[in-house]
Amino acid sequence: MKVTLTTRMLELREPLLTAWGELRERPLVQVEIESGDGLVGHGEAAPLEPYDGVPLAAVLAALNAYAPTIERGDGVRGDVLYDRCRAIADLPQALAAIDLALWDLAGQRTGRPVSALLTDQVLEAVTVNATIGAVDRGEAAERAAQAAAEGYSCVKLKVGVGDDAGRVAAVRAAAGPEMALRLDANGAWEVEQAVRAIDLLSPAGLELVEEPVHGIEAMRVVRERTAVRVALDETAALPGALASGVADAVCLKVSRAGGISSLLVQATLVRAGGAEPYLASTFDGPAGIAAAVHVAAALRLELPCGLATLGAFADPAFAAALPVQDGAITVPQTAGLGVTDVLGDG
Repeated sequence: MKVTLTTRMLELREPLLTAWGELRERPLVQVEIESGDGLVGHGEAAPLEPYDGVPLAAVLAALNAYAPTIERGDGVRGDVLYDRCRAIADLPQALAAIDLALWDLAGQRTGRPVSALLTDQVLEAVTVNATIGAVDRGEAAERAAQAAAEGYSCVKLKVGVGDDAGRVAAVRAAAGPEMALRLDANGAWEVEQAVRAIDLLSPAGLELVEEPVHGIEAMRVVRERTAVRVALDETAALPGALASGVADAVCLKVSRAGGISSLLVQATLVRAGGAEPYLASTFDGPAGIAAAVHVAAALRLELPCGLATLGAFADPAFAAALPVQDGAITVPQTAGLGVTDVLGDG
């Protein structure tokens, strides 16, 4: 087998403002694994250092270390190759790229989409949420109204910075009473701040608040002291968090999990702990979003997933790869991940 790595810097159409900073571009490493029978599996590594603390250089080093093992792997089962790579460098963002490419190859070999390899009872489409950054209330209202007009049933609004109360009120007024309103603080608050903020914002009618605080025990306290449902996101990466039972829901991510295989295990742990899993993107590329859509469809997730992010990139081909229609992404039905390579050569 042959491994090819290509690094891209992807520009967003406009900056995204969050509690952890402003995002204007993000690096992505495209991974291609060409098998001896001529098939090519596509994966991607999507570290985002300002968010997850994982440097691009570390991911590239791990992928280059994996390459000789993969290239000697013709005829070796995908799970065995994955475990061999993990023994070399246990870095989820790098492992996810290998895992996605191997699942893509497996689907191509069988002529089936990845979701069909996971289960025979797959959703036809995955409900997704629109995302609004920490913009001013006027712009937030415009984007909420647009999301409602485009058929979204859920909007996620970034909070924890700026005029939270005004922004939440504006979004609720513009989106209408039927729109599920999800807040994402990215751990910006301490416990007392979180409790006060949630109490202040809850009259707007909130579906849930994602990562109001960082840490398992802090989340437990916030959940006990507020009536609004809370969800883990960044805290989900901590040891023991997935089955801790300290939240009502848990946001899972392909890159942070280490790929499709690990993501399925994580969802099982979340459900065992009594919480509801849903999936989201750290502004992944088409391969990462496709993988998450296949997993969400196989798991038959009910909470809207944060996977409607390809349209945030400047390249319009990204959004066209997995379009959102009426607030949902249709599960690809072609073999493998079902997305063509739209990253180009530049």
